[in-house]
Amino acid sequence: MPCLATSERYSISLPSGHRFPIAKYELIREQLLWQGIAPPHDFYDPGLASEEDILRIHSPDYWHRVRDLQLSAAEVRRLGLPQSPELVRRSLSSVAGTVQSALRALRDGIGMSLTGGTHHAFRDRGEGFCVLNDIAVAAAHLLHYGLARQVLVVDLDVHQGDGTASIFHQESRVFTFSMHAGANYPLRKEQSDLDIALDLGTDDASYLRILHDTLPGLIAQVQPDFVFFQAGVDVLATDKLGKLALTQAGCRQRDEYVLRLCHQHRLPVAVSMGGGYSEQLRDIVDAHCNTFRVAYEVFG
Repeated sequence: MPCLATSERYSISLPSGHRFPIAKYELIREQLLWQGIAPPHDFYDPGLASEEDILRIHSPDYWHRVRDLQLSAAEVRRLGLPQSPELVRRSLSSVAGTVQSALRALRDGIGMSLTGGTHHAFRDRGEGFCVLNDIAVAAAHLLHYGLARQVLVVDLDVHQGDGTASIFHQESRVFTFSMHAGANYPLRKEQSDLDIALDLGTDDASYLRILHDTLPGLIAQVQPDFVFFQAGVDVLATDKLGKLALTQAGCRQRDEYVLRLCHQHRLPVAVSMGGGYSEQLRDIVDAHCNTFRVAYEVFG
């Protein structure tokens, strides 16, 4: 059965009017429980990531400055989140959620985290609300301990997974695939192993056709034995930062297609949430909950 990593550390205090929808984490957990999608015993606290895991991906200088609250004003602006002990704990717990989700996926076929997908974090810096790169740390953990041979990162957030692409640019054991809005953040793109830059306004039919035309062949080519799925819901037409035009139904069909392919190929998959910035918080919460609902339908 699926398990869901969650923690009270995921919700932190932010200045009034901050555009990052921090309230979504607790609301998603509440809605999953209220709708009966996930029973209470499926939720667990993943704890905090180890420094050993962090330093496989992030430079000691960067990590120590994050840990000690020594980021410069320019770095904090680029990050978009105020540095604080809360943020450090949140980041470590988010990474732990994806590491533990990966380990549970090896056991159960799927593992899920109610946060993560912080793909704009580079080895030596954080950007775009991303302090530490949870998927990169978790992938490195699997490779280090011989728990995976070939990893495929399927990043379907509306923004390119530039930090992940940069980190694994010369690592043949990790194949990075990013399908994102082309004329959108980040302005300067990195080179993933496969990038698909979508036209602004891409709708359900076009998006799903491109995904169906790409992912099966990619699995055949890469021959992964583990998949990380970044399931950002900022692809919605309602998203303030997305610039694509998917509906709730289209976003859910995207998630179902990815997860069914993993299930059919018996590929363990770790799911992290990624971004979502719709004007109405309920649109964000509903879309993320659909990801977990589909996971229970496919794997449960």
